[in-house]
Amino acid sequence: MIHRSPYPDVEIPEVSLPELVFENAHQWADKPALIDGPSGRTLTFLQLQGAVGRMAASLAARGFGKGDVFSIYSPNLPEYAIVFFGVIASGGVVTTTNPLYTADELAHQLKDSGARYLITIPHFLDKARQAADEAGIEEVFVFGEAEGATPFATLLQGDGSPPDVTFDVHEDLAVLPYSSGTTGLPKGVMLTHYNLVANIAQTLAVEEIESDETLIGILPFYHIYGMVVIMSMALSRGATIVTMPRFDLEQFLELMQSHRVTMCYIVPPIVLALAKHPIIDNYDLSSLTQIVSGAAPLPEAVGQGCMDRLGCVVKQGYGLTETSPVTHFTPRGEKVKITAVGFPVPNTEIRLVDVSTGDNQPVGEQGEIWIRGPQVMKGYHRRPGATQAMIDEDGWLHTGDIGYIDEEGYYYVIDRVKELIKYKGLQVAPAELEAVVQAHPAVADAAVIPSPDDEAGEVPKAFVVLKQGVHASAEDIMAFVAERVAPHKKVRRVEFIDAIPKVPSGKILRRELVKREREALAKEG
Repeated sequence: MIHRSPYPDVEIPEVSLPELVFENAHQWADKPALIDGPSGRTLTFLQLQGAVGRMAASLAARGFGKGDVFSIYSPNLPEYAIVFFGVIASGGVVTTTNPLYTADELAHQLKDSGARYLITIPHFLDKARQAADEAGIEEVFVFGEAEGATPFATLLQGDGSPPDVTFDVHEDLAVLPYSSGTTGLPKGVMLTHYNLVANIAQTLAVEEIESDETLIGILPFYHIYGMVVIMSMALSRGATIVTMPRFDLEQFLELMQSHRVTMCYIVPPIVLALAKHPIIDNYDLSSLTQIVSGAAPLPEAVGQGCMDRLGCVVKQGYGLTETSPVTHFTPRGEKVKITAVGFPVPNTEIRLVDVSTGDNQPVGEQGEIWIRGPQVMKGYHRRPGATQAMIDEDGWLHTGDIGYIDEEGYYYVIDRVKELIKYKGLQVAPAELEAVVQAHPAVADAAVIPSPDDEAGEVPKAFVVLKQGVHASAEDIMAFVAERVAPHKKVRRVEFIDAIPKVPSGKILRRELVKREREALAKEG
């Protein structure tokens, strides 16, 4: 059975992403669009739109245009939005990069995406320059000024007239974020203008953001959740975004209080802090009307505890980078079931498929979630095989997530077929970490799995086989990995075993290790 959204289809504008976001910006010309939380630096909608136009013009003057790729390697700043929309308005493609990436990780994405330019902050410039040199980047820009990079201000010296670009919104890419998908190393997710415009239209139909609202921009803009739901969707409706470059609980609470934040799009670890941390009582968060948790499952006790404490609605949404991202949401005014991710957004079809038989599952029965709709990606960049494995010939995207639908039509996501580890909502690919662990001189073999964790949701755990006659401690292994990966990818638990379980072809039987881990944790307690 094909399940459809309970809401009427919406009309999807045939426009570019910047056209949609700034269509009504003149209505809010002098209203703050983005406020830098730590400094209070503010960009009005008029200033933001003008800077986007000047940047697009400047890039065109440099010969940067249709299909060229520009990488942003930066934490959240108001200027992030200028670069993001300026590149796209020029006809270019933005590849957003985790600011915690090592130089090697950054270089891999730069090379794979074919990026021409890179922008970063002074603090990250050494890693950025190292990666840029390896990847053959033509020019490195920096927010502010720093030796060895071109100041961002030079990109705002255009005449303010964006180039006249003709977009094929169904084919032309706007962004190229990276995701591990269901398995393997990170891959570029090709999202067109139409994908993103469609998802904003779909989501706004059930999440009616108003221009008098203020959001906290703590979710990283490099991540599809922060990029589309906060930076793009909220700005398109005239809402104000208060940005934070990194999460600090006290600063987060102070900004929520001082700016009278009304809406929070966050992840479960922050919801947990709001529910349980004693410092919360020191702040006035009465302006907050709604919290939406995404990127990882939210335990019912945590969500209910947060709702009871703050007196606001707490609900979940669901989506993937490959779906631009939103596929499920609970609209305002609807009954909230904390453990549910809501209903399919308009223009979206869902199947729940038995992973063994391929049969459609009835209400109440678990199956893999398949999705079809205008928000489904064009495919993986330079990975036709991976694309075919993810999207079948009928256009169904196989999420790798297991869920079910209840009698009232609410959807629940309960487990994953796929092997990704979700550490505080961030994706970690086991295969990538296995390669790093196996590079340790004392390691003969290794496998990495998700290990349940109360705070992070899941943490990477390595099962390690040591070379005969060679010694290494768990601390040695973890330190070795930590030096070579971004912080969220660190191996945080290590267990030594005699052999890694594998099928005859050599593929690791991670399910056996996951089962072993869960049984061990159950015995502990």
